[in-house]
Amino acid sequence: MRRAAAGVGVTRVAIVEAYAELARRVLAGRPRLGGTRMVAVDGPSGAGKSRFAAHLADALAVAQGGDRPPVVHTDDLLDGWDDQLTFWARLETRVLAPLRAGRAGAYHRYSWVRRSFLPDAVAVPAAPVLIVEGVSAARAAARPELTLAVFVTAPAELRLARAVARDGPAILPELRRWHAGEAVHFAADATAEHVDLVVDGAPELPHDRARYYLRLS
Repeated sequence: MRRAAAGVGVTRVAIVEAYAELARRVLAGRPRLGGTRMVAVDGPSGAGKSRFAAHLADALAVAQGGDRPPVVHTDDLLDGWDDQLTFWARLETRVLAPLRAGRAGAYHRYSWVRRSFLPDAVAVPAAPVLIVEGVSAARAAARPELTLAVFVTAPAELRLARAVARDGPAILPELRRWHAGEAVHFAADATAEHVDLVVDGAPELPHDRARYYLRLS
């Protein structure tokens, strides 16, 4: 199924595709992070990245006979609002470098309530697939080691409304600064132009969102 989707100055066509087929594509791909196939799910805040990553992980679990791949959310690695892009060294040292060497990684999750990292480490096994979800996950530095790069997009006003509905209006000042920062990053990095798949994070075409997504072409 297809539908027209409005972009910035262009009209794009949205094509309904199955997560199950995408999972098979990932597993057929070449591991580039040691023995791991790394999938980056990138895009601006509130676009629907977490939902997409969760559904792809579910499909990969089925395709692998029940083994759900680890999903690392970059928001869990940020040292607060000012660490929007500079967290990468933490991800590299604690997760990517060990996996590259065939070892399990681990990281400490940041608590946005306590404003500090939690003491218990989150293990990241050296699995066949790793999904990294969050703003800048598909940045240029990661591209050589990605088996699949995804960019999820949605209108700015909807993304803002989603974030406020989730976290409350008190975050608006920081959120607006965050949106400005990510826009600068995406323009400089040319992220959307280098990914394998651009996904409509605000689909209007009726479909089973747990099994299918809309690819923009």
